[in-house]
Amino acid sequence: MTFAATVLTLYPEMFPGPLGTSIAGRGLSEGKWSFDAVQIRDFAADRHRTVDDTPAGGGAGMVLKPDILAAACDSVGYDRPMLAMTPRGAPLTQARIRDLATGPGVSILCGRFEGFDERLFDARSIEQVSIGDYILSGGEMGALVLLDACIRLLPGVMGAPSSGDDESFETGLLEYPQYTRPVEWEGRMIPEVLRSGDHARIAAWRKSMAETDTRLRRPDLWERHDGARVQSPSGAHMKKDE
Repeated sequence: MTFAATVLTLYPEMFPGPLGTSIAGRGLSEGKWSFDAVQIRDFAADRHRTVDDTPAGGGAGMVLKPDILAAACDSVGYDRPMLAMTPRGAPLTQARIRDLATGPGVSILCGRFEGFDERLFDARSIEQVSIGDYILSGGEMGALVLLDACIRLLPGVMGAPSSGDDESFETGLLEYPQYTRPVEWEGRMIPEVLRSGDHARIAAWRKSMAETDTRLRRPDLWERHDGARVQSPSGAHMKKDE
């Protein structure tokens, strides 16, 4: 089954963009995933192809119209998850990416201007997602991020199936530090343990460094990870000193 990606956007010329290069581009040319872009303006009924209007209640900017968006989404269908890129959405996680990558594909609706008329989400089954707590000019960059994260997990896209097993967020932790040749660079050495050939010591060092770096750099991730470690087999939380 080929992973099918459809992006609904006012700027279809932005795609596949970087997804047409590197491992994603190779996977596309080899048929491991497919791509289609839908121009939202094609579903506007007036001669100016109007897709937005002023906000109800007043305010700056323009809002994307629900009737135009619904017509565009309906043309694609809902046999795959339909996601809308919006800062009002739930934060995108690696767990959600893994779920999407194992499915038939995804359709992504890209916002612009002041965003979507909220009635769209009341009327259609659309999942709202965000890639971070910052503002972009539109949802297209978020769609590229989401698709890249999914595509790299598809069978045969990465060189080795285990290539991503230890990467940041796959285990709930940041990845451990990486090193390569030369052994000495500007007076700085590769840590001795990584040169020891002792695989057990290397594994223990990597685990320790991943935990330390996560605790110091991303206390939010560490809190979730540490909380998961103190659950009983039944799933109930235990006190850390028990």
